Amino acid sequence: MVAEQIAAAPAEVLAGAAFSKQSVIFDDLYSSNTIVNYKRARVRAHISPYLKPNSHILELNSGTGEDALYFASQGHFVHATDISEGMQQVLKGKVANARMGNAVTNEICSFTNLKQLQNRGPYYAIFSNFGGLNCTNELHKVLSELPNLLKPSGTATLVIIPPFCLWETLLIFKGKFKTATRRFFSKNGRIAHVEGQYFKCWYYSPGYVKKHCPPDMQIINIEGLCTIVPPSYIEGFAEKHPAKFAWLKGWEGRLKHTWPWRNMGDYFVVTLRKV
Repeated sequence: MVAEQIAAAPAEVLAGAAFSKQSVIFDDLYSSNTIVNYKRARVRAHISPYLKPNSHILELNSGTGEDALYFASQGHFVHATDISEGMQQVLKGKVANARMGNAVTNEICSFTNLKQLQNRGPYYAIFSNFGGLNCTNELHKVLSELPNLLKPSGTATLVIIPPFCLWETLLIFKGKFKTATRRFFSKNGRIAHVEGQYFKCWYYSPGYVKKHCPPDMQIINIEGLCTIVPPSYIEGFAEKHPAKFAWLKGWEGRLKHTWPWRNMGDYFVVTLRKV
């Protein structure tokens, strides 16, 4: 039954259906998580130096609009796209409540179908957070379309889940074998499960992005995220161990750009610039 469900549609479509089901509780699940908030702050600190005042940003897999609203509050204009109708509905409600309809627009569109995007910009920046792009086995297709949507010198910042995470692997010593090894031998994808919906996800290394980087773009920054700081699914760590959490954040800040740390986190953040 699971195999039939997964074979019925592209992975990003099934993922969109899963997150539509979760959209009404998504913010309640994650907005109070200290490490999730740390991750958001890190990603925003990464992308902000590449933005000019009043930048027009295209966001892929925008979810409930937390990042879109943040960048709009900083004076930017965001076109927030997602394949999940449920997530788009929540986003529209939040934008209306914040009275930011002049700064945040939205469109239902898959990142694998960017040729069909109605609002094509061009944009000064493209942004995708928290592994949304892992919900396809066609990341190369997404990368190839980025320069067509960017202004000269525009940037694309992508937050991607890699095939190895040190913290996750160490869970094997706590008896969590399935979680500790779920990224291993995942060339053909791994099955994810959200709100009763099954879909596949794939893991990508910085090397993959380098290999498939379009010829008119260049990688200008890569950093690891949750390499030394534990992933957010290790619940309560920051609250139970605030001093350790602060110490780990400090070390991650020092080592985030260095090898091997930039390659072995729960995510890596990569920015490409159109040349």
